[in-house]
Amino acid sequence: MSAAVPSREAGLLAGLRPLAPFFCLYVTFGATLGFLSGGAPLILRSRGMDLAEVGLLQLINLPVGLTFLWASLLDRVRLPFLAHRIGWIAGTLGLTVLLLVVLSLGEHWPLGVLLALAILAAACIATMDIALEALVVETVPAGRRTYAAAAKLCGASLGGILGVGVLLGSYDALGWRGAVLACAALDALCLLPILAYPEARLRRGGGTPERRAGSFARLRTLVSPILALGAYFAAAYLVSGPNTLALLDLGVPLAQVGVLTGTVLPVVNLVMAVLAAGLAARFGTVRLIVGGGLGVLATGGLMAVACAAGAVHLAIAVTVLNFVCGGILGVPVFNMIYRWAQGPRPATDYALLFGAAFFAAMPLRVASPALAGWAGWPGYFAGAVPFYAAAVAWLALTVARTPQADPAEAR
Repeated sequence: MSAAVPSREAGLLAGLRPLAPFFCLYVTFGATLGFLSGGAPLILRSRGMDLAEVGLLQLINLPVGLTFLWASLLDRVRLPFLAHRIGWIAGTLGLTVLLLVVLSLGEHWPLGVLLALAILAAACIATMDIALEALVVETVPAGRRTYAAAAKLCGASLGGILGVGVLLGSYDALGWRGAVLACAALDALCLLPILAYPEARLRRGGGTPERRAGSFARLRTLVSPILALGAYFAAAYLVSGPNTLALLDLGVPLAQVGVLTGTVLPVVNLVMAVLAAGLAARFGTVRLIVGGGLGVLATGGLMAVACAAGAVHLAIAVTVLNFVCGGILGVPVFNMIYRWAQGPRPATDYALLFGAAFFAAMPLRVASPALAGWAGWPGYFAGAVPFYAAAVAWLALTVARTPQADPAEAR
C-alpha cells in the first residue's frame, strides 16, 4: 500500500508535467493583460476620473473578444518556422514583447498613442491565447483537459499577481519604463518552455478531431453555447467586475483595493482552480456551475446591502467571498469550451466560443460603471443579481444538454 501511494503520485506528476509549458504561457496572458488593463482603472479612479471614463479603459480588452475575426488564419496558415501552433505562439508573443519595449519608452506620450499600443499588445497576446487553446484541443487527451483548464486559470492567476500585484505594487520603485520592461522580460522568459513541446508527435498520437458536416453545420452547433457563454460572461462581469470600484467609493484606500485586485483575487483564483479540477471530477460540471453560481448570487445581494448601509468591512468580506465563488466556476466553464471547440478548426471554434462571447459582453463591461453612477451602487447590484441568475441557469442547461465524452461531466 505504501509503495502504491508514491507510484500514484509519480503518475500524477508525470501526467501534469506536459502541461507546464501551457502554464507558463498562461502566466504571460494574465500578466500582460493584468498590467495593461488591471491597474490603470483603479489608479485613474483614485485620481478622480469619472466612472463612465473609467469604463472606456475596458477597450484594452476588446481584442480578446475580436479574435474570431482572424482566428481562421491560425487554422489555415502555417508560419515558416517551428510547428503549426507553436509557430503562431512564438510569433505573436515575440511581437507582444516588442510592443511592450516600445511602450516602455512612451511614459509622456499622448494617451491615445499609449492606448493604441496597449490595444495592439492585447491583440497579440489574445492571438497567442487562441493558438495555445487550439494546441490544447489537438494534443491533450479529452480526459486531461480539466487539468489543462486548471493550468490555464492557475497560470493566469499567477500572471495577475505578477502583472498587477507585484508590478503595480513596485511601480514607485520601478517607474513606467522599469515596470513595462519587467513585463516584457517575463513574457520572453515564459515563451521558452513551449519551444520544446512535441506538437507534431502528439498530434499524430492524439487521434483525429471529430468532424462536422460542414461550416454551416458547425456554426449551427456552436450558436447555442456562444449565446449562453455571452450571457454568462456579461452577467458575471456585471455582478462581480465593479466590486473594487464600489470599494473605492465606500472609502477603502487605493492601496488596500490594489492588494485585493492584484494579490487576493489571483491567489484565490489559483487555489480555486486547483480545487475545482477535483471537484468537477467528483460532482460533475453542471453541479459545480450551479453551486458556484448560487454563491455569486448571494454575494451580489450582500454587496447591495453593504453599499446601502455603508458597511465597509462587510463589503470587503463579500468581495473576497465573490472571488471564491466566481473562481470555482472557471475550470468547469473552460473545460466545456474545450469540449465545444473539439472540431476540425479548434482555433476558430475557441475564438468563436470565448472571443465572440467576450465581445458580446463588452458593451455591458464598458457601460457598467456608468450604470452604477446613474443607479447608485445598491440599485446597481440589486439589478445585476436577477440577470446573473438567468444567465447561469441558461449556461447550466446548455452544458447539461451537451453530449459528453465523460458521463461524469453531465452530472
